[in-house]
Amino acid sequence: MEHINDRPLASMSLDLDDQWSYMKTHGEKGWDKFPSYLDWAVPRILDYLRERGLSITFFIVGQDAALEQNSAAMKALGEAGHEIGNHSFNHEPWLHLYSEEQLDEELARAEASIEQATGHKPRGFRGPGFSLSASTLRVLVQRGYRYDATVFPNLLNPLARMYFFATSSLTPEEKEQRKELFGTWRDAARPLKPFHWDAGEKSLLEIPVTTMPVFKTPIHLSYILYAARFSRTLALLYFRFALFMCRAARVSPSILLHPLDFIGSEDLGELDFFPGMDMKLQDKLEVVTAVMDLLQKHYDIVPVGKHVEAAGDASLHLSLDAA
Repeated sequence: MEHINDRPLASMSLDLDDQWSYMKTHGEKGWDKFPSYLDWAVPRILDYLRERGLSITFFIVGQDAALEQNSAAMKALGEAGHEIGNHSFNHEPWLHLYSEEQLDEELARAEASIEQATGHKPRGFRGPGFSLSASTLRVLVQRGYRYDATVFPNLLNPLARMYFFATSSLTPEEKEQRKELFGTWRDAARPLKPFHWDAGEKSLLEIPVTTMPVFKTPIHLSYILYAARFSRTLALLYFRFALFMCRAARVSPSILLHPLDFIGSEDLGELDFFPGMDMKLQDKLEVVTAVMDLLQKHYDIVPVGKHVEAAGDASLHLSLDAA
């Protein structure tokens, strides 16, 4: 388990997926008008993190950074001192179908727009929808990235994908395109601890999104919020047990957040297909705060880049062919 200042660490990241990107993935009409909540959601999230003294990683979609309507939100992120990562330009969860040339262009466009909007050039990456391929990893290495944070070892992937498809208006062709959304069975078998992807003379460190050790079930905040709809007590007990399992397995957790974790049903009605979007904001924030209290009781919470520094000597190496 990685440590900073003699306390175990947990890294935290937020995938800054905007309203249009959820609609696009879900097959909803009107996504191409780029409806957005970032102008008011980002200040809310930054205020919450500031009040708790937290510095985390924001994985930003390049298209969001390029939109004038988001310029104030992007500038605020750049000035707040959080780590800025790359979440692709077009946020297409079928990134694994891209050629290396397409991937290089996708990452380059995202880097340029993110750096221009925030003042920070990203050096960490997370694929949209946890989309991963050997080609993506090769391009990341070629472009000098420090780490990838896409791997999501989750045994509930097929169920999550079935739920998502059942509530969507996707065509059979679109479902085929998204058939690896949220990850595959192969992803579920991957390690929870940081490891290196070997790419010849170079390697790329992977910081997996943490799931519960042994059981490989999700523990990210959106999942806890969804479970809290049925029983807040049981949802928090589940998260407490997950942290116990992480400590027992000596896994430094990397916890994933989404903007919708900070948005209530009274704020936004267009994304009611997303789990937990029937909860009021106050109810959500009470669960979010309870989760944060548990994390900060046991861990120093840091951006993913700090996790990379602490885990740089990870002994496990996997071939890119395994991706």
